[in-house]
Amino acid sequence: MSKIIISCAITGSIHTPSMSPYLPVTGAEIAAGALGAAEAGAAILHLHARNPETGQPSADPSHWAGFLPAIKAGTQAVVNMTTGGSAVMTLDQRLAAPRQFAPEMCSLNMGTMNFALYPMAARIKEWKHPWEKPFLEGSDDLVFKNTPRDIATVLADMGARGARFEFECYDIGHLTMLKHFVDRGAVTGPLYLQFVFGVLGGMAAEPETLVLLKRTADRLFGDQYLFSMLAAGRAQVPMATMGAAMGGHVRVGLEDNLYLSKGVLAKSNAEQVRLIRGIVEGLGREVATPAEARAMLGLKGVGEVAF
Repeated sequence: MSKIIISCAITGSIHTPSMSPYLPVTGAEIAAGALGAAEAGAAILHLHARNPETGQPSADPSHWAGFLPAIKAGTQAVVNMTTGGSAVMTLDQRLAAPRQFAPEMCSLNMGTMNFALYPMAARIKEWKHPWEKPFLEGSDDLVFKNTPRDIATVLADMGARGARFEFECYDIGHLTMLKHFVDRGAVTGPLYLQFVFGVLGGMAAEPETLVLLKRTADRLFGDQYLFSMLAAGRAQVPMATMGAAMGGHVRVGLEDNLYLSKGVLAKSNAEQVRLIRGIVEGLGREVATPAEARAMLGLKGVGEVAF
């Protein structure tokens, strides 16, 4: 099998600070978490920003500037900036920082979907910030909007800046949508697909679904794609292990799962990277370096970013 790319999602909009004291929030914390993950073996760092005062997901480029230069100075790992941000942000807000900083990679959600986080609210006993509880409880009426027009905008704007994409596929129809843009000539290979499991509104974390996705991607894209996978919550490690055994790549990180094992909070992103690295190396896979990941994905190089 080819070398395996480990991605790490450092912080994000899914989990609130109340659920773990170890979730990076400030710029310094996000930078430290990213550098630790890279040292542990993550070749790609998937990043969101937060308002350091409130802990809320942020699209403000000044908050991104609080950690991007430190990450670039401290590691050769690939920076992958979200274009998803949060379901309550407009597309222009979500794109403000990627447009300014021109990273090597961006994530791109391949469709509009329900993004139902409200079951988490029942598990939290103490709230750190006043926005957290109403945000989670209100997500029973929350839609993440990414229409074909939105996708085309992201592809054009970030493609013009030399970025390549992590195509986040929360459902099998998202593969069909990606094929539509390939057929339009808006996307060229090698494609990097991220199969996303475990978000209520998308696919459940089921082995049978992973097999179907892989079979569908083979039919639609032939040998012009690589796939990675992530599963939110407790399914993170079992599903990643299955994906790695099938020849895929993996993503872990505190954005997707706050735990290292049942009832044990991960104290850092690096702990999760070390855990999955041990598993995939036990399967006979060799972990890719950042340089090898760049070559596999056709990235422009760290010297071409604007931070």
